[in-house]
Amino acid sequence: MREPAATLGFAPGRPVTLDDGPMKLLSINVGLPQEIEWRGQTVRTSIFKAPVGGRVHVTRLNVECDRQSDLSVHGGSDKAVYAYPSEHYAFWRKELPGTELPWGMFGENFTTEGLLERNVHIGDRLRAGSAEFIVTQPRMPCFKLGIRFGRPDMVKRFQRSGRTGFYLAVLQEGDVAAGDSLEFIARDTHGITVADIANLFMADATNQDLLRRASDLPALPEGWRVYFRERLWEPDA
Repeated sequence: MREPAATLGFAPGRPVTLDDGPMKLLSINVGLPQEIEWRGQTVRTSIFKAPVGGRVHVTRLNVECDRQSDLSVHGGSDKAVYAYPSEHYAFWRKELPGTELPWGMFGENFTTEGLLERNVHIGDRLRAGSAEFIVTQPRMPCFKLGIRFGRPDMVKRFQRSGRTGFYLAVLQEGDVAAGDSLEFIARDTHGITVADIANLFMADATNQDLLRRASDLPALPEGWRVYFRERLWEPDA
């Protein structure tokens, strides 16, 4: 069971927004597992997601009509919902000219507006519709993102871009729909953003102060904390 909000460093109060800009769900995207041929092998994947209309129920483990294919690396309570900023689509249209990019193309359940990795903290609590969420971690994609785009270099491109999106755990099950407003219930006071964690993992492993802070970050899943702890330098004897 998760610790209560007070012990996770939350700053409760009235709902807050980022820079007073709009924050909302633009699209709810779902997809069920399917088997496809990829490089001579049969691969089971749920990377192919498409927008769905109406109100959709969100449970502790996933979105209604959406299922993860390989639970050893996808899904679970810490990765129940994947959110991707709609603002990144303009970048990818320039990077990948001629590629169709409908909402859900990156395998996200929620295509969002107004939330970016650099200003969303790990541990922030959000509400959409009647559901409540907590931001847990950035996304580190597997090879199946390459399958979705039909190009093996897509995983490296995605990681280099820094446009990772972020996972949400579900604190309160409820119903959501495209067009719903997103609001912060509380901001995590540790002040470590999704971008901080992604950079620490991919490019900034010598930042010992951030490594130390991240390794003790309550809302970050234990696997991440262990990974960062192992990269801390031993103090001089």
